[in-house]
Amino acid sequence: MPKMKTNSSAKKRFKLTGTGKIARKNAYKSHILTKMSTKRKRALGHTSMVSDADMGNVKRMLCIGK
Repeated sequence: MPKMKTNSSAKKRFKLTGTGKIARKNAYKSHILTKMSTKRKRALGHTSMVSDADMGNVKRMLCIGK
């Protein structure tokens, strides 16, 4: 059987943490930022965790698990 291929876009966007969770960047931080408050822009700079509902799809794209 051939090897499973990792989704190229997913490996650039997600990172596996030490505890097995998957970290992701926040959206809405690329352009048209003048109307957004400084507090909001600062909060979007931090990483977030992938939700449980999306975890299966992301793990499948990253070839993690089964």
